[in-house]
Amino acid sequence: MNHAQNFLADFEAEAALSRTLLQAVPEGRMDWKPHEKSMSLGELTGHLAEMPVWVGSMMEPELDFEAMMGDYKPFVPTSREEMAKAFEQNLPLVAEHVADKDDAFLSETWTMRMGDKVLMQQPRRDVLRSIILHHAAHHRGQLTVYLRLMGESVPPTYGGTADVPMF
Repeated sequence: MNHAQNFLADFEAEAALSRTLLQAVPEGRMDWKPHEKSMSLGELTGHLAEMPVWVGSMMEPELDFEAMMGDYKPFVPTSREEMAKAFEQNLPLVAEHVADKDDAFLSETWTMRMGDKVLMQQPRRDVLRSIILHHAAHHRGQLTVYLRLMGESVPPTYGGTADVPMF
């Protein structure tokens, strides 16, 4: 199995976990925040829903936040339906960008910068795992806390929860 196939298999499994959590998001609460410094539920779920779009920029030699952030507006859904639709529409983009890439391409160094300041420089295969898989897992963890604090049932991800025990 090459790097692309391996990543895509992991991505499909992780996307299923994200889908499970996103389906548990209650309607009509997208502006809810656990704390004034926290993202709103809409900002958090929008972040998860738009993450697959980022893969396209990872197929370029580099991403300069300073150059792209001027007109960038993060996706902030106003409803669960809008969030779920965006998530499902964005998922296929990952395979479209990655499936035909060979190991040599995915081993090339990718750079993330903010103008002259280099923020990250790693092989593409590592960036895909770090940002698309691990970063999403981080935000899914936040989402489980949001759900718990909102009094909603927390679905299982890597194991059972108090609401859905494994045993």
